[in-house]
Amino acid sequence: MAEPGLAVRRKSRPGSVGKRSRAPVQPSAVCSPVARKRASSGGEGPPCSNDSEEDMFGDYDSFYGNDSLLAQVDDIEHKYLQDKNTDVRAAGEIVLGNFQSGSHHKKKDNFSTSENVVILKADKEDALQMNENDLVDSSQEPTEFILDDLPSSQLLYFEKMDELSSASRPSSVSERRNKCVNSSSDKIRSPSSFCPDAEHRNRPADFSSDSKCDLFKSESLKDHLKSAMTGNAKAPTLQVSKTKQLKEAVLSEEICVARKTIESSSVDIGPFYGLPSKVKDLFRQFRGIEMLYEWQHECLMLESLQQRKNLIYSLPTSGGKTLVAEIIILQELLCRQKDVLMILPYVAIVQEKVRGLSSFGIELGFLVEEYAGSKGRFPPIKRRIKKSLYIATIEKGHALVNSLIETERIDDLGLVAVDELHMLGEGSRGATLEITLAKILYTSKNTQIIGMSATLNNAGDLQKFLQAEYYTSNFRPVELKEYVKIRDTIYAVDSKTENGFTFSRLLNFRYSSNLEKADPDHIIALVTEVIPKYSCLIFCPTKKNCENVALMVCKYLKKEFKAHREKEKQDLVKNLKTIGNGSICPVLKQTIPFGIAYHHSGLTNDERKSIEEAYSAGVLCLLACTATLAAGVNLPARRVILRAPYVANDFLKKNQYKQMIGRAGRAGIDSAGESILIVQEKDKHLVRDLVNSPLENCYSNLLLELTKGMQSLLLSLIGLKIAVTHEEVEDFMRSTLLGVQQQLLSKEKSLSEIIKDGLENLIGKGLLEGRISEKDHNSRCTLTVTPLGKATYKGSIDLAYCNLLYRELKKGLEGLILESNLHLLYLATPYDMTSNCSPDWMIYLRQFNQLSAAEQKVADVVGVPESFITKKASGQAIRKNVDSAVVNRLYLSFVLYTLLKETNIWNVSEKFNMSRGYVQNLLNSAASFASCVLHFCEELEEFWVYKALLTELTKQLTYCVKTELIPLMEVAGVLEARAKQLYNAGYKTLAHLANANPETLVKMIEHLSRRQAKQIVSSAKMLLSEKAEALQEEVEELLKVPTDIPETH
Repeated sequence: MAEPGLAVRRKSRPGSVGKRSRAPVQPSAVCSPVARKRASSGGEGPPCSNDSEEDMFGDYDSFYGNDSLLAQVDDIEHKYLQDKNTDVRAAGEIVLGNFQSGSHHKKKDNFSTSENVVILKADKEDALQMNENDLVDSSQEPTEFILDDLPSSQLLYFEKMDELSSASRPSSVSERRNKCVNSSSDKIRSPSSFCPDAEHRNRPADFSSDSKCDLFKSESLKDHLKSAMTGNAKAPTLQVSKTKQLKEAVLSEEICVARKTIESSSVDIGPFYGLPSKVKDLFRQFRGIEMLYEWQHECLMLESLQQRKNLIYSLPTSGGKTLVAEIIILQELLCRQKDVLMILPYVAIVQEKVRGLSSFGIELGFLVEEYAGSKGRFPPIKRRIKKSLYIATIEKGHALVNSLIETERIDDLGLVAVDELHMLGEGSRGATLEITLAKILYTSKNTQIIGMSATLNNAGDLQKFLQAEYYTSNFRPVELKEYVKIRDTIYAVDSKTENGFTFSRLLNFRYSSNLEKADPDHIIALVTEVIPKYSCLIFCPTKKNCENVALMVCKYLKKEFKAHREKEKQDLVKNLKTIGNGSICPVLKQTIPFGIAYHHSGLTNDERKSIEEAYSAGVLCLLACTATLAAGVNLPARRVILRAPYVANDFLKKNQYKQMIGRAGRAGIDSAGESILIVQEKDKHLVRDLVNSPLENCYSNLLLELTKGMQSLLLSLIGLKIAVTHEEVEDFMRSTLLGVQQQLLSKEKSLSEIIKDGLENLIGKGLLEGRISEKDHNSRCTLTVTPLGKATYKGSIDLAYCNLLYRELKKGLEGLILESNLHLLYLATPYDMTSNCSPDWMIYLRQFNQLSAAEQKVADVVGVPESFITKKASGQAIRKNVDSAVVNRLYLSFVLYTLLKETNIWNVSEKFNMSRGYVQNLLNSAASFASCVLHFCEELEEFWVYKALLTELTKQLTYCVKTELIPLMEVAGVLEARAKQLYNAGYKTLAHLANANPETLVKMIEHLSRRQAKQIVSSAKMLLSEKAEALQEEVEELLKVPTDIPETH
């Protein structure tokens, strides 16, 4: 993929980076059949280290054609010396100046002299050669020559000349010389100075002067030129690499060109789909991507994308959808200079993407900001220079869009990219995603929406909703072979046959009677066909089933399996022990030596990350996992086994099935991937329908999720003034997915009636004020949001709990107990986790008795008296009625309180007899909810006291570590165990990490791969850059002169 050398022009301007321009080149198919091939810099040779006094330029005999440059200078000197009216000193200055404008910027890369644009190329012998074909028209005006732009050796030379000449001639000579320079600079700087072509070779130089400089009588100009060039070569190099400056300028120029071509909606969009060629190099460097798949190129070249139309595209899992989205995102950030929002379904995927794209941001000059859990600013900082890529979960993406609409900055958002678009049809999160996209469509005509999914069926409805074009392909980089197993027979899935299956083979594995009882589904036979050489995933219906399968498999595996990468597996066990402060799950301790582990929500974040990294590295070859892995981080396998066609107690949906089997086959590693669904005889007909049925349709959830759907949407519409009357709201609703599907979803009531009921409900809750016109549609009654309503939508509080939260915060003002943070923790404990909490009453009583007297008073204040807990623990009858939701919430507060004191999930999970995964989930949810309560309080003046308190509490819950580790854990992907390792190795601040050498990190930190080290350093640099930019913006805002300063007239 070599590209031609760059033709570069530099204008000699002091203190400015040289502007680049490129000679036209013929279109080529390096990146795509229609993209023009852009020139790039030539290769770099070793730096010159000649410090001797010898003639360093003796070999420079081919500057142009066969004429020596120095010979030309010599000829010019003699010619000018023969003319009595020629001021040689002026000529020397100008000739040197003209040559210097090129030679001072001489690089190993290709470059050009000042305005002559003579293309130079450094060959292996360092000979400067001029290429006749590369000559560029020089009819433009020459730029002003300024001595300050010269190297120090040249300036010393001119100072010496001034000193020598001042004694031998009057000052008037200097004036005449200056006139000479001005009058003849155009002629001297023409190509004839260096290019002896037919047009210019015999043109005489027009100089006038009264005397010659004595300096040139004793020493020739040629010698001075050689001396000056030697001085330049010896001069210490600038701290800023000129190669780097050249590359940055080329990148800047390419961005400008790409921006212009994209604005012109041309199909031919430059070197790499309208992006600098450096982007292609970065994909190669960071991702190992040498070229795009044919469908990716086809998709990126769609006419609809060039015209900035919205786009939905659908391909099977592992088809490379994300890469297309990333290229479109980079086009928006670099070429159109607009901010971008990327919405992803889960926190873990957001953090993974932040880590992956931070390195691109560092290299290409944009910011990557994380909006997940409790992280994210509302509204985001308005950047003057760099553009931002916001990577957000569905909930945080919605809050971000609300804040941009409220501050009238929604048009700053050039693009919204949504992964897993089919989630529109999944419960409350789907409703939130629909609300977000509908608001963008309604409020901004300039924001483009790109949606992608592996599992879309009713794309027509989504097209209509998003006003989008649709692109689909069945491409998979690795062929997927689907099988089902019934008893000991494996059948291939074949939709062409009558019953959907064709016989493939019988399992060839000898089972003893004991093994047959332990493994009736022949899982061991299926996994031993691929492990340990290849990887395998087993999807199980429940978390407990995952652990049981992992234990069962390793129990019957041969001992030889332990020898495979034994040392690395021992390191993994050691690492997991460190994470658990000496504790390790007994199941993992038993299974990991065989290369087997389980993966489900019962793991802590640190454990899950360690297991995923070990599996990706091939240390673990088999994971028994739940369905959440299919929708989470990308962990492909050679073979995927579905333990049963169930998720918990529910029969598998086609979308879930497709996502699970989509993990089979690793691009670039496997020639094919295979999935095997284990089926019992009783489920045979259901499975036949499953594998041959189409994907499920995606339906709006606005009606099903009332408080998080329809009512939440109506409240924020009026609060943000997007729609303030019943009629305007109705107009907006027609543009939602519900509006598109209203005939299917709301058969009993019309859309107008549903809206009316929703608005009345909000007025009844005290969240809206106003009257809804019933008959007279001409009287446009305006609705307004109350302070409580505004706090509710800005805090993203579920409408089912907003009044309860308000009452509890109000009650807290009367007697907030601040001896410890227990009372605050109770207020920040998520309401939606109380329903699935079953307290252990003996533990409840024990924890209560360990509290101080003031802390025990908290229980009484919130409504859980000591007598109630005591009677429950002793099994006595309770006469007094106590709200079970409050009781459960206080119990969860005790868990969080203990967790913040001990900062060890293992210890706390044992104390409360809970799974450590549940405790981890509680902690994450509490951090997120505390952030929501903080934003809620910021909108209500009466709750001013909570602002400072909740800010600190949110930080504690987000990281739940000792204070010194918090700066390190702010970096995406650095969890507690890694933060401890880094801190102990001397990396104690964000600046330490940002300036770390990845190679040193790999050597000093155990279980850290080179790729992870590079990502950590890039993420740290990005975070540091983001913080510095924010401070700079604040400084500039403070120093900005107001435009409305009063003036006296």
